[in-house]
Amino acid sequence: MYLEKKDIKPGYNEFLNLDVNKGENSLMDVGLLILEPGQSYRFSEKDKEVSWVLMKGKGKAVVDGKEYDIDRPDPFRYVGYCLLMSKGSECEITAEEYSEFYVQMTYNDKTFEPHMYSAEDTHTWQRGTGGVLDGTMRRDVRTYYDYESRPDSNMVLGEVVSPGGNWSSYPPHHHPQPEVYFYFFEDERGFGAGWAENEVHELGNHGCLVVADDTNHQQVVAPGYPCCYIWGIRHLDGNPWEKTRIDDETHEWLLDDPEYWQPAAEE
Repeated sequence: MYLEKKDIKPGYNEFLNLDVNKGENSLMDVGLLILEPGQSYRFSEKDKEVSWVLMKGKGKAVVDGKEYDIDRPDPFRYVGYCLLMSKGSECEITAEEYSEFYVQMTYNDKTFEPHMYSAEDTHTWQRGTGGVLDGTMRRDVRTYYDYESRPDSNMVLGEVVSPGGNWSSYPPHHHPQPEVYFYFFEDERGFGAGWAENEVHELGNHGCLVVADDTNHQQVVAPGYPCCYIWGIRHLDGNPWEKTRIDDETHEWLLDDPEYWQPAAEE
């Protein structure tokens, strides 16, 4: 399923709601928080853990009484700030500049101390390097937290920075845990294509792609339109996502950096 809203406005813009078809089977609440300078927003959930990523902007976040200065000029050159907090914790964000936050929440009986991730404790993995497949799947994969680092959370959260014209989540693969992608193009006119539930969807800025049926979910962005997109996964009860990746057997041969026809080098 692919969702896109034409009426994005300041405040919390809901994309997925756990109380509506289980968040379209994502098992999460997902939203986009927009704050204009001087505006504030407060998170406080009695049954859900809350996580957000500052995609761009500047402000202050007060989490259970502790204050953080958060700043991210853009998601391409800078790693974001990412908050993970359990039920019962409180967070208030006040923007100093126009700011955008990706937000996801889910039910969790556990409680834990909130943590603000930053560049210092965020892992970035450069994938598709060395000219593999002519560099067409070169991208940076950032992981804020996963099951290995946060087994007390029911979620995983990270992002991918993809140059224009490149593929990601590639070669095609799948896993049983539901996943949500949320797209932020450098240029709002940017577009791409994403696969979910055996269908191809045209992607746009602030679009949300839901993969909830264990099908392949590769994607590509158009040349000239770099994209940073969120990937958020909900663990299944008794079956957490542990970097689970089941490659499509049809395309596994691409993992061996094979030889294939290429155009002649320019003289």
